[in-house]
Amino acid sequence: MTDRLGPIPFAEMSASQQVAAQAVIDGPRGALYGPFVPLIRSPELMAAAQRMGEYLRYRSAIGTRLTELAILVTARQWSQQVEWAIHEPIARDYGIADGVIAAIAARRPPQGMLDDEALVYEFCIQLHEKQRVDDATYAAALAAFGEHGVVDLMGINGYYTFLAMVMNAAQTEVPSSPAAPLP
Repeated sequence: MTDRLGPIPFAEMSASQQVAAQAVIDGPRGALYGPFVPLIRSPELMAAAQRMGEYLRYRSAIGTRLTELAILVTARQWSQQVEWAIHEPIARDYGIADGVIAAIAARRPPQGMLDDEALVYEFCIQLHEKQRVDDATYAAALAAFGEHGVVDLMGINGYYTFLAMVMNAAQTEVPSSPAAPLP
């Protein structure tokens, strides 16, 4: 599979591309990688996406551990290898159990999750597979995370779906990672 929209050397970028790229490089990511490689072709879109993603990834109201779990569910739903390669080790570092990660990769309901993890998993699965969330799951998420957290959880699913679509269509090259590729 050929990367359709591979890296552009910084010196060959337009002025607007360089500004957008530098904002990513100077932010918490520290480099232009993953979805930002194809997205640099549309610097204004990339800049907007980068700002949203920075909030959702690093400061969401549900916290980093649950955010990373939601990202893994989304990556699996879209068979998105780049998201998986980047976020599987991060999820593990934030305490998502190996068995939970392996079950998600295998498209099996994970066993032994913490209550908040099971709630996030169920919310995400329903949103991806049924395009809605049932009343009981929504009420449980609202009780656990409040409106701010529920909206952020919806945003995480949507944002990482957007990135998955971009990278799947662009055939973005998968970075080296300790994570096993998705089956």
